[in-house]
Amino acid sequence: MEHVKCLIIGSGPAGYTAAIYTSRANLSPVLYEGIEPGGQLTTTTEIENFPGYPEGITGKAMMDDLKRQAQRFGADVRFGIVTDLNTESRPFIATIDGEKQIEAESVIVATGASAKYLGLESENKFRGMGVSACATCDGFFYRGKVVGVVGGGDTAAEEARYLAGLAQKVYLIVRRDDLRATKVMKAKLAECDNIEVLYQSQVVALRGAEYLEAVVVRSADGEREIAMDGLFMAIGREPNTSLFPTIQTDADGYIIKQAGSTMTNIEGIFACGDVCDPIYRQAITAAADGCKAAKDVERWLGSKE
Repeated sequence: MEHVKCLIIGSGPAGYTAAIYTSRANLSPVLYEGIEPGGQLTTTTEIENFPGYPEGITGKAMMDDLKRQAQRFGADVRFGIVTDLNTESRPFIATIDGEKQIEAESVIVATGASAKYLGLESENKFRGMGVSACATCDGFFYRGKVVGVVGGGDTAAEEARYLAGLAQKVYLIVRRDDLRATKVMKAKLAECDNIEVLYQSQVVALRGAEYLEAVVVRSADGEREIAMDGLFMAIGREPNTSLFPTIQTDADGYIIKQAGSTMTNIEGIFACGDVCDPIYRQAITAAADGCKAAKDVERWLGSKE
């Protein structure tokens, strides 16, 4: 059975950065990219808020850069999915694609969190072409345009307020007859003249040629088509932790790290990026987290020698 010092599960800015740092520490990491190599950023058209890219860069291009950088220092980046992780064995035993098994002295979990979508067939067509799940990532591209936000909680309210500072008009589409957002957020929304809240409404279809052009909204009054250039999903995120039932998580499923460390409740298993971050969820914070996890792994393995 293959034996590795450090196994990294998941790619994206957290996983690739962890691979860069563990490679430079001569830990010879093996990284399995998972079902979506590069993570959710590969669905983002352009990133303009990551330091070092003054002209902006597409999410896919950035992830390709990080991957090549990790490989340059010797990281073994592999296409494949970790389908099981035995956290009780020492070393840990990971099963790849339901077949191959490898032993790992340490594990870095960088599986991220997936945005929740409505489940419409047309959503896939317009992802990155008008449909997004991150206003701070993509809102800049909708300056002076008309956009919509789906959701009724604090996150949706925050996204709507952020977009109101950029867009000409923002529709906040809420399924219920009231917002779940806090009173403070409701008051802040009321201060934005270009936000219109559509209560007891739901998106039932998306229309457009290459890019999103209109959203069909159904309410008690029937259906109507509203011209929109962008639609942002703010109905929650789901951390990708189903593979790790023995790793401690919070009520929303995000991995809990030990204070002052990236180590989980299981000694030798570390977590970084969106899988343990329900607040910031940015590429740069994920990358920083990947660096921390790598440094923690290096110190932990060193203490075992």
